Amino acid sequence: MSTPTSFYDLAPSDAKGQPFDFHQFEGKVVVIVNVASKCGFTPQYKGLEELYQKYHDKGLEIIGFPCNQFGHQEPGTDEEIASFCTLNYGVTFPVLKKVDVNGDHTDPVYKYLKSKKAGLLGFKGIKWNFEKFIIDRKGEVVSRFSSVTTPESLAAEVEKLL
Repeated sequence: MSTPTSFYDLAPSDAKGQPFDFHQFEGKVVVIVNVASKCGFTPQYKGLEELYQKYHDKGLEIIGFPCNQFGHQEPGTDEEIASFCTLNYGVTFPVLKKVDVNGDHTDPVYKYLKSKKAGLLGFKGIKWNFEKFIIDRKGEVVSRFSSVTTPESLAAEVEKLL
């Protein structure tokens, strides 16, 4: 894939390996989070789903990207991950194909996000599972939050952007 010129040029693979075109999110607020099933932050799935349910009808989308790069806390297959999310947390937002968020095989979505919004003290890499990015209705990456930031605490910013 050539270098994307906008957020909407991205098209990662869904859990079944099919293209998941971000053009469908034009005009919406999007939260992107790297997720894992066996992490201390895994209960954030509940808060993410609650945020999704509360604001989805107003234009919020949440996209989960499973990642096994931090403590091997996402060892399952894409099918196992999807089943886990549904059965344990009632997740209805899209959880896509497992990706790398750092290193030589970084998914283009994460290359793009990290190039637009550095973390604490200018750190570009993703530090751990459940790091969150917020993209506004114009496709601009406006915020980045660490793993310790709860989904519930994103509500005020999401409301403002909606």
